[in-house]
Amino acid sequence: MTQYLFALDLDGTLLYDFDSLEESTCEFIKSIQTLGHKVVIATGRPFRSSRFAYERFGLNTPIINYNGGLITHPLDEQFKIVNITLKKEYIIDIFENNVDLIRNAFSEVRDNIYLFHEEKAIEPLLHLTPDSNLYLGHLKDTLKVDPNGFIIIGKQGSGKAIEAYVKQKYQGLVLARIWNLQAEFDSIIEIFTPENNKGKGLKYVAEYLNIPRENVIAIGDGHNDIEMIEYAGIGVAVKGSHPDLVAVADQQIDKGPRENAVVHFIRDFLKL
Repeated sequence: MTQYLFALDLDGTLLYDFDSLEESTCEFIKSIQTLGHKVVIATGRPFRSSRFAYERFGLNTPIINYNGGLITHPLDEQFKIVNITLKKEYIIDIFENNVDLIRNAFSEVRDNIYLFHEEKAIEPLLHLTPDSNLYLGHLKDTLKVDPNGFIIIGKQGSGKAIEAYVKQKYQGLVLARIWNLQAEFDSIIEIFTPENNKGKGLKYVAEYLNIPRENVIAIGDGHNDIEMIEYAGIGVAVKGSHPDLVAVADQQIDKGPRENAVVHFIRDFLKL
């Protein structure tokens, strides 16, 4: 039997809201592991807000967080952790020189969150848990170490201007990505490094598990899934995926997270 590694994005692929996991989905993911296949979560979320999925799936693999910026193995203390960070000086510079365009912003170091100021509307973006430590204030005063990520919630219409500043100032050394617009926010901008992507993270995990690239199946929906889809032997885009992802995917399926797209695809793929 061919052993496959299934790399699964969470938001927009498996989840349609913060924690919408059907028990039938969890049982299915467990069942394919009993057949010898491996499953890895690859998400932009921090570990604290993806741990519930890892545990409900009964996984025994590494987990890819912060879009490949942090790779750990919750069950193996000897695992060689990947921890890619942004220079705090870059983040403070971007913040300082665009502060008039910024509604709010936060940076993260593992479970430590450095938030510009409290705002009820952005709490879902923070993924606050009992493990979180929240530090409030200007980033130049609170952020003392290089973080795993930086998210800007821009004022109305400011996304392109912030993105242009990063592109012109850092010339590819630091990158900016505008998330798909959400009802509550006009612009959400993610700041990250070129080294930080799910494709590199998936390659690291596949090699760790000794699974050849042609046996890696990746399923996603967002712009941050592009490198993962490109790396996989078979890259799959779910319904409603970002157009740039659809352009590089090997397959697109006509179901989304509300229709259990991942379960339907894997069941058909494995002919279960």
